[in-house]
Amino acid sequence: MQKILLSLSCAAALFGLTGCDRLKSRDHQNQGVAAFKNAKYQDAVEHFKTALQLDPDSPNAQLYLATTYMAQWIPGAESPENTEFVTHAREEFSKVLQKSPEDRTALQSMAYIAYNQATSLPLEEKLKKFDEATDWNKKLIAVDPTAKEAYYSLAVIAWGKFYPAWNTARASLRMRPEDPGPIKDKKIKEDLKAKYEAAVNDGIQNLQKAIEIDKEYDDAMAYLNLLIREKADLVDSVDDYKKQIEVADGWIQKALDTKKAKAARQPTTGGIVNDTK
Repeated sequence: MQKILLSLSCAAALFGLTGCDRLKSRDHQNQGVAAFKNAKYQDAVEHFKTALQLDPDSPNAQLYLATTYMAQWIPGAESPENTEFVTHAREEFSKVLQKSPEDRTALQSMAYIAYNQATSLPLEEKLKKFDEATDWNKKLIAVDPTAKEAYYSLAVIAWGKFYPAWNTARASLRMRPEDPGPIKDKKIKEDLKAKYEAAVNDGIQNLQKAIEIDKEYDDAMAYLNLLIREKADLVDSVDDYKKQIEVADGWIQKALDTKKAKAARQPTTGGIVNDTK
């Protein structure tokens, strides 16, 4: 019946061939969405490709095609097929951004891809990919200053850069994870501060901004605890270190309390309940 209606609509268009193509494109797009929802990704890809061939200016088909490729990508897996998925996803999202430079979904997806590609790379390449992910998140914030996930991602990247160096510095001094700071070797500490303190401060500010946007952003609170706790190793006195640890403890407690409060608001279903009759 759908195909019959589509044919009738095209016939009614008479000389409006472009209008007919758009109707067909929309039909393929809808079929692609249905296939995607049923995890039939290859079918979805073919429908979205056909939709684009029929209507290259379709506002959604390109984005859906890119998203379908990305949905099949497994970060860290190195098979040729998996590499093709992420390559195609980047290509299609780039085409979206060529037409719509402020497309929020495309910007967020490019940031996601760059960050996840970084996680499995050697350190030098990892840092370059982190920088790419940072650029995409900043572009997203420029488009949408309320994009809390972008602020959070910037902080996670800052932590990802600082943590290995911080951990190595502690290990070189034979400090166990439970050993309190600050780092006592002045040269090592000053080197860490010179290389990473500005990035860590930016990360803390970005998390605070994310929490301003969402007062119950418990993941941001947990990462704020991490950055403050690790930055405490860079202070000069034991008293200052203890003060920073207290602040970090406060944030992790707030994160736990927030998670608990959010869970308590979730409706319960099923199980044994009191008879109110």
